[in-house]
Amino acid sequence: MRKKTALVLQYIFFLGGGIFLIWWQFHNMTPDQTAKFKYALADADYRILVPVIIFALASHISRSLRWKILLEPLGYTPSLFNTFSVTMVGYLANSFVPRLGEILKCTLLGKYEKIPVQKLIGTIVIERIFDFLCYLIFIIFTVLIQYKLVGGFVRQEIAEMVSGNSGIPLWLKAAIAIAVIIAAFLLLRFLFRKFAPATLLRRINNFIQGLREGIASIRKLKKRRQFLLHTLFIWTMYLLQIYLGFSALKDVSHLGLDAACAVLTLATLAMIVTPGGIGTFPAAVFLVLNLYNIDHSTGEAFGWLMWGTTTFIVLFFGLICLGALFFTHRKKQSSPAANTSSATII
Repeated sequence: MRKKTALVLQYIFFLGGGIFLIWWQFHNMTPDQTAKFKYALADADYRILVPVIIFALASHISRSLRWKILLEPLGYTPSLFNTFSVTMVGYLANSFVPRLGEILKCTLLGKYEKIPVQKLIGTIVIERIFDFLCYLIFIIFTVLIQYKLVGGFVRQEIAEMVSGNSGIPLWLKAAIAIAVIIAAFLLLRFLFRKFAPATLLRRINNFIQGLREGIASIRKLKKRRQFLLHTLFIWTMYLLQIYLGFSALKDVSHLGLDAACAVLTLATLAMIVTPGGIGTFPAAVFLVLNLYNIDHSTGEAFGWLMWGTTTFIVLFFGLICLGALFFTHRKKQSSPAANTSSATII
């Protein structure tokens, strides 16, 4: 009950923050800006969004294939249908509660492919580590190619994100975090040695062991080149979505890959802050485009256009994949072969 209450409160907090940002953005727009905003969306070339959607789906398929590569050293070869479907369902869940999707996709794939959930979580940890490293590299690349324009802005945003305006030095925060991790590890190690026969601790030990196996799968990868190529392809698709999206609005169609890099840098962070990036994604986009002398209302319009496209992809294809998973596996369970197998086991 407490977990459910905490989850609901977390959802209300983040969703409420996103809704407040939406109100704040539109409340601060002048009548002239509001008119330009509506005109920009009405004048948009929505045909451009078709290849944008294709690029997005390509990145999701590539992410699913990359996940399959991580699972191979563990002895599992799930179908692309299942990995892609649970990936989209995970994105759908993240639109409502941040990070819920990772747990849900592991639970679903574990159920349908008979894979221990803890091992799946381990592979997700590997994925997130690589994505975070790619994100850092992307930030550095963005700053290097347009240091004077974006460098100061990015440094300021990252500094505020890390410090949280608390005044605590970064080195002290890092030292505290490392100390807490070491203390937790030593405590768990002591408990495992002293109370190993206990059922609860045995389950925790099995979970950590499975998690360790999942993370260790990166050392046993036979397709490392393919894994890295998929990672590069995913981030390239993210970038091309924004770059091609510029062509949908006349007032931003002149922007190039440098601006697309800058938008992606901050928009990625915005997608983490609130469920599905509601409120924060458009705000991040118009903040970046303001550096390129794009009108406030036009920047808002482009931000909402890209956020709407991304949200449509997640909701539409996420719901389709959720239904496909349910009906496909329900059909398998009710098939004569499955019934015969069950009868044999009984």
